[in-house]
Amino acid sequence: MKELSGAEWHVLESLWEASPKVGSRIVADMEERKGWSRSTTLTMLRRMTDKGLILCDDSGKMKTYSPLVGREDAVGKETESFLGRVYQGSVSMLVNRFVEKQKLTAEEIEELKQILDNAEVEKEHER
Repeated sequence: MKELSGAEWHVLESLWEASPKVGSRIVADMEERKGWSRSTTLTMLRRMTDKGLILCDDSGKMKTYSPLVGREDAVGKETESFLGRVYQGSVSMLVNRFVEKQKLTAEEIEELKQILDNAEVEKEHER
């Protein structure tokens, strides 16, 4: 899967919330969220269908659209791209930056510790 543009993310967010979704509902979502015109949204739907990002079903009275890209897969791909582009692939640089600039709550710190503990256990099982 290629990286998604910002506009593609917006359309997919609408579809991840509920799908299949009729085109008119997506048009309304994009107008409300982004101020897009009907023609802009319909152009995006056509392009995303052509790229294989969404499925257009025109067998009923109205066209319905469904995502062909899962949210988790898209987030994973975007995270890898961001990490590589901004932090040269270094997770520790990323975490350090967030810890330095954010005021973490005790719960967030505990959650981070748990994530690291789980990663350590998984590494040990791989050996």
